Order: sequence, then structure tokens, then C-alpha cells
Amino acid sequence: MNAQPTADVVDRIRDIPLYRDSIERGHFPILEKPEIARGFPDNWMTPGLAAALEAGEAEFVLSTGTNHARMQIIRPPYFLLNSYYRLWSEHPDIADTWSEGCRRVSLTTVLATEHVARVNSRKRGEEPAGGAAAEPPARDRWLDARTFYLNLGLDPDHWQRADVERMIAEIRDAARAHPRGRYHLDCSSSHLAHLVRKAVAWGLWADFPRPASIVHAYEYTPANVARYLREHFDCPIVDLFGSTELGYLYYSDRDGRYLPHLDQMSVELVPVAPGSTIHSLIVTSVRNPYMPLVRYRSGDCVRTEDGSTDPERIVRFCGREKELLPTPGGPVSQGDLDDFVSVVTPRVFLHRLYVGGPTDEAVLRCTTFDGAPLDAAETDALAANVRQLVGRPCRVEHHAHLPIGASGKYAWLATTPPPDAGGTHGDAR
Repeated sequence: MNAQPTADVVDRIRDIPLYRDSIERGHFPILEKPEIARGFPDNWMTPGLAAALEAGEAEFVLSTGTNHARMQIIRPPYFLLNSYYRLWSEHPDIADTWSEGCRRVSLTTVLATEHVARVNSRKRGEEPAGGAAAEPPARDRWLDARTFYLNLGLDPDHWQRADVERMIAEIRDAARAHPRGRYHLDCSSSHLAHLVRKAVAWGLWADFPRPASIVHAYEYTPANVARYLREHFDCPIVDLFGSTELGYLYYSDRDGRYLPHLDQMSVELVPVAPGSTIHSLIVTSVRNPYMPLVRYRSGDCVRTEDGSTDPERIVRFCGREKELLPTPGGPVSQGDLDDFVSVVTPRVFLHRLYVGGPTDEAVLRCTTFDGAPLDAAETDALAANVRQLVGRPCRVEHHAHLPIGASGKYAWLATTPPPDAGGTHGDAR
């Protein structure tokens, strides 16, 4: 499938230097991220964009970057937030918490909290309170009148009891602001799972106000984490898929089915390798008027219900293209490994696969929700599943902790051999 832009799209990008050659040739190749950065921002500059930057109607920002380099982009202020708010207000399962004016409490990376705090300090003409290394005070953690950020630590597994008590108290304040005690919880799924585990372990779960709706949006949500959250919360839980440069493109219903939100967008799918049923997501979008993207490779991978390239049949967002693992059976995605882990046991919380060591052996390191080691049957089944998936022997290790990345997100794959950190080792298979 080669989805060239419509005449309307071409008219809207005609003055952008980046696209001039493609317009002259009458053919638009897939737009890769390095092309966006080459000559930036001159390759995007038009008189209209220059005027918008001067007037504050457009701004330079960096993409969030999971485990890869961040990309500079141009967009309207609050572009991603407005995309989120629109989906929240229109989603049939959670629109009631929007219309009722429920506060939005956000539990995601500390980098997001720090960004909001820096912006608020600079609005007042000040440096961040206490300097760059200090925790931002509550007054600086409001994104707007509705959204408040909770997290003050890079690794949620290192939260102490006082951190959890503070976050629960701040959640309680948000609930009390509503006449019926309702609030909306926005999160990275792994961060919320950590908070629930610690609240339960420290006898604080009864003090945790239950949200009226939950959205997780900022990273891939493993199947066991999604299951764990459903076990602890009986409200609608919605997953959003999108990016800093595009806004949100898809949303799930409360049963996990994905639906498109392709306002001013179209998508096409391209196999990541010949014969693979994993597809690269290619997006054409004029939603951002200052940086319209034509046949842009987002870097995300999807699967369809029948393995075809029909975007109407997307059923799964399965990770990042740069993180695909080459195997004798073809590329393996984060979602593939997750499926092979979650089918064995719901006890696994975090997992990371290590390859590229001095031997052909892969190492799967896992943590569990209950903290207890995996039993022999679970360990053997996991080792066998990983061997089947990646085509190499596997050793499974239980660990009390898996470190989070500098981005505040978890990597599923590492290509450097892990040091022996005292995990509970299983058998190689």
C-alpha cells in the first residue's frame, strides 16, 4: 500500500521547503525522522510559521523519547494536552468525568512533573524553586486548572512510605474537590501498578480514593499490568495511543478494543520485514498546522487481526520499531515477548530480556507483583516459551528490582550482558 497524499493535503504543505522536491516529482517517499531533523527549523519555515512563532501560537518542543534520542518539533502550545482532553470529553466510557469537571491527577514520569514545574516557574520569571535538584512544590505541579502531577521520583520502585502517603493525600484532595468525590486518574500503567503494590503492602490501600475513570497513555502496557489494574479498580480503564508530534491516534474501549481517532489524519501499514506480520505505522497528518507530516514513519509497530496491511484491522500496538529483536523466525516485538510471558503466569510484573552476551543464551529477568520468586514450573515454562520465540536458550531469573531508564520508562530489551545481581536463577533451556 502506497498512500500518497490527497490534493487537499498537498495544497496545505505547498510552501514548506521540506516537501518541495516531492511535490515537483509527484511522489512522496516515507518520511523518516532524520529527514525531519535535517536543516531544522529552516526546512519547515514558512512566513505563516514565522509569524506564529513570533506571536506565541507555535513553539519548539522535544519529543518525549522512550529509550531513544529525542526529536525537536514545532507545534501549537498544549497540542498533546488538547488532543487528550478532546478524547476524554468524547470517549463514551469516560466522558462523564470530563463533563462533571473532575480533576485530572497525573502519575507518570518525574521528567513530566519537572517539565511542568519549570514552565510554571518561568511564567513567574523565576528559576525552579530550590534549584534544579530540588523537588518542585505543589503549586508548581499544576499543568492547568484541572491537571495536577504527582510523581517526584525517577524510579517508582524506590518510593518510600512517605512518598506514597503524600501521593494518596494529594489524590484525596483532588477527590474532595468534586461534590461526589470523583476524579480522573491519568497514568503510566507501570507507575500506577507500583503505587497500588506499595499502598497494599503498607496498609494504605483503604486510604486510596478510587478513581471514577483511568487513562494510561505514555508507554506500552504489559498484559499482566493491565490485568493487575483491572483487578484493583472497577472503573473504566482506557488506553490511548499517540505521540508528542502527532497527538493521539487511537483509543481503547473499556474492553480493550482499539478505535481510531484520526481527525485530519490517515494511516498506512508497511511490513517491518518481508513476510512479517508486524507493521510499521506510517501517518499522514495535518492536525498540527505548523508541522504537517506526510507519510511519516512514527517508529511504532502494530499488528492486525489477520496479519494484513489493512489499517482498519489494527488490534495491537506492540512496541517500537527500533526495539525489534531479529531472530531466525523473523523480528520479535515487545508485545510478542509480553504475550509469551503473560500466557505462562499472571505473577510476572516487570520483565527484561538480555541478549548479546558472550554466549548464545538469552537471560529473562523478572519481578513479581507479590515479590516472591517464581516456582520451578513457571520458570521452566517461561524459559521454554522464550526459547521458542527467539530461537536461543534462555535462563530465567527472578529479581526484587529492575531499574527504570533515564527517561522514566522501562526498556523490555537490553543487548549488553547483565552483571550477576543476585537474582534467583532458573534453568537454561
